[in-house]
Amino acid sequence: MPQFRIADAAKLLGVSDDTVRRWVDAGQLPVQPDASNRKVIDGAALAEFARDHASAAPDPSGVQRSARNRFVGLVTAVTMDTVMAQVEMQCGPHRVVSLMSSEAVRELGLEPGVLAVAVVKSTNVVVETPGGHP
Repeated sequence: MPQFRIADAAKLLGVSDDTVRRWVDAGQLPVQPDASNRKVIDGAALAEFARDHASAAPDPSGVQRSARNRFVGLVTAVTMDTVMAQVEMQCGPHRVVSLMSSEAVRELGLEPGVLAVAVVKSTNVVVETPGGHP
């Protein structure tokens, strides 16, 4: 299972190292020592924490949009049958869900707590206005 140092967890959660340390001290994030006796957070625990504490940044226009097509985050859930799988990721305040083959999930080693990048490619673009009407 992947493990993340406090500084890496802070980057993934979009907070400071000190904030993660406060969460650790408060017992909200479990830590354990790694082989070098540094504090690390289990990937699955970090993924669950990211999902439970995600909040979207306010958008004054009221229009939801993404500025990039690559979302770095943690896998939070994998639902799989013999052919297809649904992979959920928490990428900062964004929840990304992907449908892919079960074979691809196994080959990529996707499971809760794994760091992954969701790449979004679309041929359709939806345009919205803040009021919802012209």
